[in-house]
Amino acid sequence: MEREIRNVAVIDIGKTNAKLVLHDLETADDLAVLTTPNIVLNDGPYPHYDIDHLWRFILEGLVEISHALTVDAISLTTHGASIALLGPDDLALPVLDYEYQLDAEFLAAYRDERPDFSETQSPALPGGLNVGAQLAWLEARFRERFASAETILTYPQYWAYRLTGVKALEVTQLGCHTDLWRPVTRDFSSLVDRRGWRGKFAPLRSAFDELGPLRPAIREPMAGDWDIPVFCGIHDSNA
Repeated sequence: MEREIRNVAVIDIGKTNAKLVLHDLETADDLAVLTTPNIVLNDGPYPHYDIDHLWRFILEGLVEISHALTVDAISLTTHGASIALLGPDDLALPVLDYEYQLDAEFLAAYRDERPDFSETQSPALPGGLNVGAQLAWLEARFRERFASAETILTYPQYWAYRLTGVKALEVTQLGCHTDLWRPVTRDFSSLVDRRGWRGKFAPLRSAFDELGPLRPAIREPMAGDWDIPVFCGIHDSNA
């Protein structure tokens, strides 16, 4: 018999702050809200998000909330314009801050290569707001580390992977001004195939899909003894 899902722990990683909210589906009330800054670090090859800080916040927050209230399921939402490249064990490269100004010479060359708006519905945007530009820049500047990436994950699904071990993509994140998606045919864009990236992308799933239960090592310190399903997640503006 499946457990009824009423209280959903929503992991919401916004550009400025991250939140962990326990939402009651029956009453539409937020029963608990935890927040932390979404820190950008400048101690690596380029400005990138403090993934370790966010991960600690998520793990500690889930334990804290579960010992006060019942957690029946987990869902995720994040800001757009971010992508994660997984190597054999961890991130192959840090998750680039999309506000980083890619150098003008590279960006001009990329603009000549990117697909037309009629194909992707993606306008040309500044900085790293086109995820295709981020991937092309990372591949050009860090060729060996980019090649070592086994899987490319959209950002909410990166966190879902860390919670479940299941790799996925989701269309609201993949299709949001990335240059990577062709909405009419629901397929990757010509840029993806021209660059040879298709084989690196995780399988496409629905935002409503249950990817799997919470990993045992994460579940164990939380209260209760039932499996906690983790849903695929969605881009915040589309959500």
